[in-house]
Amino acid sequence: MFKSIQNYFNKKRLKDKRFSFLFDESNTEDIVVFDCETTGLDIKKDEIISIGALRVKNNRILTSKAFEVFIKPQNSIPKESIKIHQIRNCDLENALPPKEAIEKFLHFIGNAKLVGYYLEFDVAMVNKYTKKLLGVTLPNKQEEVSAIYYNKKVKTIPQGHIDLSFDAILKDLNLPKIDAHNALNDALMSALIYIKLQNITKIKE
Repeated sequence: MFKSIQNYFNKKRLKDKRFSFLFDESNTEDIVVFDCETTGLDIKKDEIISIGALRVKNNRILTSKAFEVFIKPQNSIPKESIKIHQIRNCDLENALPPKEAIEKFLHFIGNAKLVGYYLEFDVAMVNKYTKKLLGVTLPNKQEEVSAIYYNKKVKTIPQGHIDLSFDAILKDLNLPKIDAHNALNDALMSALIYIKLQNITKIKE
């Protein structure tokens, strides 16, 4: 109920009616898993430099419809961040400007439910752009894979410590680790986690 009211007023603030589709009623089977690489972890000052996203339908990852975009930042990428994601300033010389990249991303996700790991951060980073461009935040339903994992794992070890790190979840679910810190690869691994969790009732110790 609260979410519906929130989205009602959110839609009222929409500056560009071309994006009203974001507020359409979503199909529960329409899911987009996405991940962002950024210049840092400060939502207020850092920028998105790449987004990777994949559609999931009927327990299948639609890799043929993968979305990947690189974004030219306004400021230089800190050396500490380059060490993590290996994206250098020179790699983004021909990248898209933020407005064009974010609009492409919005057209890709539409009104689908958004899924990811550390999703709150990625959504907050995207919202920083959408608020500036459109006056709104993403109205899409959202689901965090680590929360799904926790809810299933806690049934097995209710009093124990549950490691929610990305690598630990992959290992526990016996899923492959692909080269990390690439937005599309991270989205792919998150999608694999999501699908695996949808098809098990609980996780063994």
